[in-house]
Amino acid sequence: MSAWPPLDRDRFAKCRALMERGATPGERAAGRAAAARIAAAAGLTLAQAEAFDAPRTRPAPSYAWRASKTASTTAPEPKAPPAPITVEELQAQKRAAEARRRKLAAREARRLRALHAEQERQSAAIRTAQGERDRAWAEARAGGPTNEPHPVTGSHLG
Repeated sequence: MSAWPPLDRDRFAKCRALMERGATPGERAAGRAAAARIAAAAGLTLAQAEAFDAPRTRPAPSYAWRASKTASTTAPEPKAPPAPITVEELQAQKRAAEARRRKLAAREARRLRALHAEQERQSAAIRTAQGERDRAWAEARAGGPTNEPHPVTGSHLG
């Protein structure tokens, strides 16, 4: 018999598992048909392929690596059921949550007050600068027509 490529052996093993352990008769029939096609592609009958594949059994998976990563290899003791929560505990939790909300709201109010104060300082500086520009414009306008262009319109009409 010729040696199978590894991919074909793996595919055959999967199809054979489906034909032997399929949940429904249709799955088992589909698994048998697929296994027969793979065997025929390798130049074997289904019975020959089964005989050829029989000695190749996979070892049971080893979970030794998992045990080495845990602190103990014994099964953990089951957890005790949680104690029921009392009305007093619920009320205490509610008070604590409300206190946290009030603290957060106060912090946000302080932040907004500081932000608004900074915005007001900036607006005051802008208003002051605009007032100075307006006074300069008014003084230039009150002086009558000059040879200099108007500060706003750029015309020489005054």
